[in-house]
Amino acid sequence: MEEKLLTINQQIRDAKESGQKLLAILLDPDKIVWENLDHLLLKINQSPATHIFVGGSIVQSIILEDLIAQLKQKTSLPVVIFPGDPSQISPQADAILFLSLLSGRNPDYLIEYQVQAAPILKKTNLEVISTGYILIESGNETAVARVSKTKPLNRDNLDLVLATAQAGEMLGNRLIYLEAGSGAKKAVPLEMIQLIAQNINIPVIVGGGIVDLHGIQNAYKAGADLVVIGTAFENDSQFFES
Repeated sequence: MEEKLLTINQQIRDAKESGQKLLAILLDPDKIVWENLDHLLLKINQSPATHIFVGGSIVQSIILEDLIAQLKQKTSLPVVIFPGDPSQISPQADAILFLSLLSGRNPDYLIEYQVQAAPILKKTNLEVISTGYILIESGNETAVARVSKTKPLNRDNLDLVLATAQAGEMLGNRLIYLEAGSGAKKAVPLEMIQLIAQNINIPVIVGGGIVDLHGIQNAYKAGADLVVIGTAFENDSQFFES
């Protein structure tokens, strides 16, 4: 009998259970320098990355489609959409993080955009992964906070962040994403990652403000199952060397 392929979500869960750490490179289509794309993809293919996330706070759909087409042609890594709104859906990708911004109280990002996206997603073969998205204060206003018109959670209020993550798990989210935001001055606190990881049973994703290998390793040691970095490594040939 033919073996059934694991879903991306199940692969992430299995990695958590086995202690394997995962790494995603986040590509924002609006920030891609297209002339350098082949070089960037070569660097990604040579890196320890296990996934590619694609998306941003504001992205034109035609650019998203073009980028995903290039990724599917030139890399074998799973391509996961990390959407800012319902316009950022492409059937060419492998999966989409179905985000609910649990840290804010803007109904558009809690349920309205999800309602808009559901009929579109039903017409695709995308794997839809329910994800509780928690924005953490990082020392400056990030694009996510600005576009979503929500305030991040206080980085010192660990109990509130934990309760938010636990509520996301109880609501049925399959992943919890702790996000400092693109261009963050400060990454998610390590003690926060540790507290969340020790008190929920679903995988923890951590992103924002992680700019070197040391930051990645610290997040892993604290309990992150999957770390997301931008393209800080692109111009650093020794980024992944210890």
